[in-house]
This record gives sequence, structure tokens and C-alpha cells, in this order.
Amino acid sequence: MAAPAGRGVPLALGLSGLLFALCGLVLLFVLPSLVRDQVIKNVRIDPNSFAFSMWKDIPVPFYLSAYLFEVMNPKEIRLGAKPVVNQRGPYVYREHRYKTNITFHDNGTVSFLEYRQFYFQPDLSDGREEDYIVVPNILVMGAAIMMENLPQLLKMMISGALAGLGQDAFMNRTVGEIMWGYDDPLIDVLNSFVPGLIPFKGKFGLFLNFNNSNTGLFTVYTGATDINQIHTVDTWNGLKKVNYWRSNECNMINGTSGEMWPPFMTPSSSLEFYSPDACRSMKLVYEQSGVFKGVPTYRFVAPKTLFANGTDYPPNEGFCPCRESGIQNVSTCRMNAPVFISHPHFYDADPILVEAVDGLHPNKEQHGLFLDIHPVTGIPMNCSIKLQLSLYIKKVSGISQTGQIKPVVLPMLWFAESGAIEGSVLQQFYTNLVLIPSVLEYVQYICIALGVALIVAAIVLEVKRQEKCFLVWSSNKKTKEANQALSEKPLTPVKGMVLQEARL
Repeated sequence: MAAPAGRGVPLALGLSGLLFALCGLVLLFVLPSLVRDQVIKNVRIDPNSFAFSMWKDIPVPFYLSAYLFEVMNPKEIRLGAKPVVNQRGPYVYREHRYKTNITFHDNGTVSFLEYRQFYFQPDLSDGREEDYIVVPNILVMGAAIMMENLPQLLKMMISGALAGLGQDAFMNRTVGEIMWGYDDPLIDVLNSFVPGLIPFKGKFGLFLNFNNSNTGLFTVYTGATDINQIHTVDTWNGLKKVNYWRSNECNMINGTSGEMWPPFMTPSSSLEFYSPDACRSMKLVYEQSGVFKGVPTYRFVAPKTLFANGTDYPPNEGFCPCRESGIQNVSTCRMNAPVFISHPHFYDADPILVEAVDGLHPNKEQHGLFLDIHPVTGIPMNCSIKLQLSLYIKKVSGISQTGQIKPVVLPMLWFAESGAIEGSVLQQFYTNLVLIPSVLEYVQYICIALGVALIVAAIVLEVKRQEKCFLVWSSNKKTKEANQALSEKPLTPVKGMVLQEARL
């Protein structure tokens, strides 16, 4: 039997709504796995993946900004005065990183060497590499601490040799020499008295081994077999752990190589990576969610325990011998020189370190490190890793160059390695890994909402149609009943007609 007139519109709306709702529900259940598969496909270390070119030759413009601490009162310090420093810089270098010797292995790992090259950027710098700055004589003061327990006569002989070379506790060198090295006959002299004391020859500079050099042979997981292990270090220079520190936990090589992390992060995730420069693994923790140029991010920062001493944080006991909390002794991986790493200006460290040196002004905005990570892919969007190098100096008996210097951890320089995705790389990343998944996510809810709206509209129209039909039916029924009643009722004669009939 044919549908009543007017019923086709509600039926069409209802079927359309049901179809849209079903599509939305299907997307609701299927889309997460589709997005996950797409992310996995794009972030794996695979020549066919979107992220591979970013991993191989980092397209992000990275910059190394160095700030040097100029010693303002070197003569007074030798007499026992409190050091006064003045921050100089930044001296900015464009940093180019690229990988070579990329070798894939059957166990789902890949090995590579990553090289770094630095190019001075005068237009971004506050100063020139030719600027002269007074800083601690690192070789003299470092060697003095290293020789502290040698026989007194030998130390006096070495001190005489240093005086003959015109060496003092402080030196006036250019920024370029301090950073990238200078020839110093002192190296050979010290090695002649104490063979192997300084295990290298030729130039000496704080960043001498940074430029045109690699960070060691990393072997990391590609994510081919387990995406949760992607970028995680399997070995570094063939080692599963180092032997610089006093505990197995501190010697472990944990996390990634510090460039990318596994995808699908949550606020409970942490960022762990191995740093060859710091000779240890570091762990950053979630601080807050944010947005970087339209890309949702998680910000990770250093916990206060990162450079805490063993007293304040027992797991760090393996990095000792320790001093005040907030600085880490790296002498065991820096030729036994009394060098410490920390946050710039001793930020987040024991206040006694800041009070011991005039000219330090720690604050989180300028001196706290951070990484902004896209949590879905584990790729950094914006980062600034900041570290300070300091030298422990003091009077050493028998070494006249140390004078009456009071023990102090004296900052030498701090640096920030910073970079942010921008330009066409950012646009491509945003389109493929943020915009398209977001659009698909909105589509599923739009389909469900539209489907529900159409079904409701169909129901409303059908109800109104039924009401109208009922009213018409009721009206017709009443009319029919009325007509039927009239046809069945007998006619009542009119009085005049009766009389007339009677006369007839």
C-alpha cells in the first residue's frame, strides 16, 4: 500500500539523519586508530616518513648564544676578595647539525654520527669575537686544584715554571680564543712535570671539541617494531652505560639522543635524554600545556632535583663528590678539572652560590631551560637548553699564582642552544599532523550532530503530519456522522401542512 501523501519528506530526513549519525559514530571509533597509524607512519625513522628528513638534517635554525662572565676585580680576588663579575654577550652562532654514517640494523635500530658546525652571527651578537675579556686562567687554576696533593717541592717547581711563562690566576683573552681555543705552551710544561695531567696537546678552549666534531656514535631504535621505543638510545659508542660516576643508576644511558621523543605523550610523561656534553642522562618533567604557532604543545622543564646534591636528593649521590645543591661536579668526565655545570647564574641552586659572587641575578624567564613538544608526535616545536660552566678556584699551597684566593665556584660562561620550527617546515607539519586530524575530528562530531538534528526534524515533521492527518480524519468523521444522522432522522410535518391536508 502506498505511503500517505506528505510522508516522504520526514522519511527522507530520517534516513539522511541516520546515515550521518552512523558515519559520525564510525569515525568516532575508527578515527583514533587512523590518526595513530598516520602519526606512526610519519614519525618513524624511515626514509619514507615525513619526519625522516627533519631527523637527518635538522631544518630548524639552531643558535648557540654564549654569555661570558668578565672578572672585574682579578687582583683583589688574589688577595682574598669576593669576586665581582659582569655578564658579556650574547655572542651568537648559527648552529648547523647533520647526520652521517646512517646505518640501519636488523634489530630495528639505526646508528649515526651527528656533526655540529658553528658560524658567528655578528648581527645577532652584542659584541665581537675579537673582544678581550678577563676570565680565570682555566689551565693554571684547574691544574692547581688537580695538583693539590702533590709534594710541596714539586708544586713550587711548577709554580716557578708558570711564573717564567708569565702565567697568572687570570688571563685576558679574546672571546674567540676562550670559546674555540688558543695555543698555550703551558700544556706541554704541565705534562712535562706531571705526565698525563692534561691529556691533549696543542690548543685549549672551552668549546674546542664542539665545532666540526661529532657527539659520538649513537644507536637508537627506529620505531619499526615498537613505536614506544622510537629514538630511545640502545648504545652510545657501543656502551649501554658509562663509567664516569659512582652508581649504576647514574651511569645508565637512558632516554633518547635529545632530538625527538616517542609520540602520544600525556602530562605524566617525562623527557629523558643522554647528553654527551654533560656525560649523563637527564630527565625533564611536564610543566604546562600551551600552543606554539597553532600547534598544541607540552612544556617540559628541569626539576629542581636535576643538579641537586646527594644530601637533598639521594639518587644523585652517584654524581658526587658534591658541593652545594644546584651544581654538578663533572670533573670525572672533564680530565679531573674542577668544572661544574648548573643552570645559568646558579638559578634554582643553593643561594650561598649566588651570594659568593657579585653580579649574578638568577631568574626563571632568562635562565630556566625548556622544551615545547608536540605531544602527539614527540617532535620539539620550540626549545632553549641552557647550561653554565663554572670553575672551582681556591688558594693551593705551593702554587703562588693562587695567592690568597678564597674557595669559590666562579662562573665562566653560560650558553643557550635554541631553535624553533618555522616557515615551510612548520606549515607542512601543521597541515599533515595537526590540521587534517583536527578537521577529521570535527567532522565526526558534525556528522553526529547533523544526524541527530535531521532525525529530530523528521520526528517533528512526522508528528505534525500525524496531527494534521488526525485533525482531518476527525473533522471528516464528524462531518460524516452528522450527515449520517441527518439522513436517518424522520421528517417532522409542519403544522400548516397538516391542517391543509386535513381540509382536503
